[in-house]
Amino acid sequence: MVSFFITVDINEYNYIGDIMIPKKYIIFLFIISICTIQFVKATNTELKTDFYGKVIYIDAGHGGIDSGAVYKNILEKDINLSISKLLALKLEYLGATVYLTRDGDYDLSVKNAFPRKRSDLGNRAKLINNSGADIYLSIHLNATTSSVWRGAQVFFDDINTENKKIAQYVQQELNKGRYISEIKGMYMNSRIKIPGVLIEAGFLSNDSDRNLLVTEEYQEEIVDKIINGLDNYFSR
Repeated sequence: MVSFFITVDINEYNYIGDIMIPKKYIIFLFIISICTIQFVKATNTELKTDFYGKVIYIDAGHGGIDSGAVYKNILEKDINLSISKLLALKLEYLGATVYLTRDGDYDLSVKNAFPRKRSDLGNRAKLINNSGADIYLSIHLNATTSSVWRGAQVFFDDINTENKKIAQYVQQELNKGRYISEIKGMYMNSRIKIPGVLIEAGFLSNDSDRNLLVTEEYQEEIVDKIINGLDNYFSR
C-alpha cells in the first residue's frame, strides 16, 4: 500500500480503476494507514514484557472444608482464591502462561485420605513440580491471637537458592517496612523444587488489614505489587 501512494500521480483527482477519488482523501487515507501501523507496532512492543514465555503456577491456599483463617463470616480461602484469580488474569495479559492449583472452592486431597491436609498439600506440590513452571506463588492470609500485627509478608524455603531472591523483590513492593522470613519444614513448600514463595497478603486478625482485604480495590493493589516485584526479579 505504501508503494502505491508513493508512485501515484498527485493531481487534484486520482483514479483507482474507474473510480475517481479526490487527492485529499487519498492523502488522508495514507496518513491514517501509517498511523495505524505505528500504533500496532508500539502496542506490540509495550506488551512484550518480561513475563512473555514465563510459566507461573499460583496456589490459592486452603479450599473446600479447609477454610483457613476465619473471622466471623470472612474466610481466608475465599480471599486467597479471589487474589489468585486476579493475579492469574493480569499475568496472562502480560504474556505469561498461568496455572492454578484450584479455581474453585475445593481442596486437592484424595478422597478419604488421612491425614487429609497432608494429602492436599502433597498433591499441590506434585502439580507444581510436574508443571515445569518457572516460578510458583502460594497465596495465603495471616492470623494471630494478637490483633496488633498487620501487613503483607513473604516467606521462603531454602530448598532453592532463587527463593530468597524472589521473596526480597516481592516483599520490597508489598511492604517495605517488613522483612522476608525463612521457613523450614513446611510440608508443601519444602517439597517444591521450582523457585517460589509463600505470600501472606495480610492479617485477617487485624481490623485494618481485614477491612482492606475484603475489598476488590485492595486485592488489586496487592496483585499489582506482587507483579511489580516479579517484574523486578525477572528483569534483574
